[in-house]
Amino acid sequence: MGLVAILLGGCQSTREQMMAEGYPAPFIDGFEAGCSSGRQAAGALESFRKDVPRYLQHPQYAQGWDDGFRQCKEGLESAIELELRDNDKRDRDWRDHVDQAMAKAMRGS
Repeated sequence: MGLVAILLGGCQSTREQMMAEGYPAPFIDGFEAGCSSGRQAAGALESFRKDVPRYLQHPQYAQGWDDGFRQCKEGLESAIELELRDNDKRDRDWRDHVDQAMAKAMRGS
């Protein structure tokens, strides 16, 4: 099971799911910190978290941090882009409705 599936899981926390999948604790710690940092980098009101000494000394933490940062940043950016696209469509639909109503009113119908 990939990390994306873990992020989309049901009731279990990401940590619990990753532990159940056999990920080592340092990787999970790094993933959680990287994920928070990735969401913050994409614009969320989250804190940037990175244990720099641990990142430099423990490859599993570093790999988890990098994976979490990338996946969560890209995931939030995609969600934001989709929301903006939906908002643009609603705005266009509303403007079309107003234009049609105005044209109908001008024709006296």
